[in-house]
Amino acid sequence: MHYINTCTIVISIHIFNHINCTSKNIQIFHQLERQLITMEIELVSRETIKPSSPTPSHLKIYPLSFIDNIYFSNYVPLLYFYNPNKSMDQNSKISQLRKSLSQILSKYYHFAGRIKDKTTIECNDQGVLFLVTKVNNKLSEIPQNPTEKLLNPLFPDELQWKEMEWRTSFIAIQINCFACGGMVISICISHKLGDASTIFNFMNDWAIINQKFEEDKKELLVSPLSLLDAGATIFPQRDLPIFPEMVLKRENNVVFKRFVFKPEMIKSLKAMVTSSSMHTPTRVQVVIAWIYKHAVSIMGLNFRTAMFSMIVDLRRRMVPPLSEHCVGNIIWFSYMLANKKEMELDELVCKIKEGLSECCNVYPKLFREKENNNISECLKQVTQPFPENLFTFSSWCRFPMYKADFGWGKPTWITTTCCSSRNIIFLMDTRDGDGIEALVNMEEKYMAKFEHDFELLQYASFNPNNARYDVIPSKL
Repeated sequence: MHYINTCTIVISIHIFNHINCTSKNIQIFHQLERQLITMEIELVSRETIKPSSPTPSHLKIYPLSFIDNIYFSNYVPLLYFYNPNKSMDQNSKISQLRKSLSQILSKYYHFAGRIKDKTTIECNDQGVLFLVTKVNNKLSEIPQNPTEKLLNPLFPDELQWKEMEWRTSFIAIQINCFACGGMVISICISHKLGDASTIFNFMNDWAIINQKFEEDKKELLVSPLSLLDAGATIFPQRDLPIFPEMVLKRENNVVFKRFVFKPEMIKSLKAMVTSSSMHTPTRVQVVIAWIYKHAVSIMGLNFRTAMFSMIVDLRRRMVPPLSEHCVGNIIWFSYMLANKKEMELDELVCKIKEGLSECCNVYPKLFREKENNNISECLKQVTQPFPENLFTFSSWCRFPMYKADFGWGKPTWITTTCCSSRNIIFLMDTRDGDGIEALVNMEEKYMAKFEHDFELLQYASFNPNNARYDVIPSKL
């Protein structure tokens, strides 16, 4: 069984022979060549991986928290790129990945279960999807021009950002084996199971088990099982009303682009803010403010009509702080309420920080006190239909995303793809940990203006190669 993904028709080399061989024309030709990559993918195998040991009877029903219950069930997609490694061939790597995945699923036992009802998971050890493909390309061809057409076939069953169907697998994994020996591990994991921190911790724990698989199995337990039900323990559903899930509205006219903020550019943006005020922004805050300011401008909106929200990780903000290994959706929303139509960058940063401070002062205490009426009102508000001009930022920066070493080196690049929902922006670390890669989802008509905004591009590069300037060698 196989399928072939043809992104474009490859240019015939004789066309190049008729072009004047100036340096500019050669550069144009190579740009076209990168855009016209043909990628062929063959599906080698498809199976279900089940936990290595059965879930104990007293753990068969896993309660979801009230935050899990309102969160959309769409699959969050991630791609992990790994350079070729001569220490182990691809077949051996795949065999070991199967075994270690089975082991980790016995620890994250509810990940291998199925939805039972609106508030619980049945931990029935049904397992997760596991696909293997053969890609007749070099790994380096993808980061050179990481378009949706090149990235999307690397995901299993086209599940990226799609809504999970009733009683289907929470997780689907695809191991893509490239002709050069490199690999891309893709995972699509339902947001019902947890947030970005949960996903990265799962991948890191799987990697640790894969490394230690041949060692004493007593060393394989990477996280205490008590952390798995942390979300439901801290945010129990109890007798709260069951509100409808939030909906991730997907639209055909939405595209996404990558904008890379190098460390020196972030430093310049921070200097721009601190020179005119007493506020010291984080690199994430200043990048968010910069993107938000220019997006509002090119859409012809103002800061009163363009609403702002940011997803906040509550783990270290709870009192007492929670472990970073807590599983579930332990997140809430911070909002910025603008008091005027136009604002400078330092004013935006100030407002973003005020919204974050209010969020962290109010919700951790409110959720800890478990006052049903107040919690119900919060749940009701966030499950209302999203306003038309809402901008939502989700920062995955500072999560340990580049720690997933399965035994053949750390990933050279981690990314996601278009969620087809307007005005959602993801921020991710570049591999060095100092730069930021912003993935902006926007209506096509606005993106055409946004990606050519002169002032924006003074601090952010649209060239996707810049995200990996020290990551993937061109010789691969």
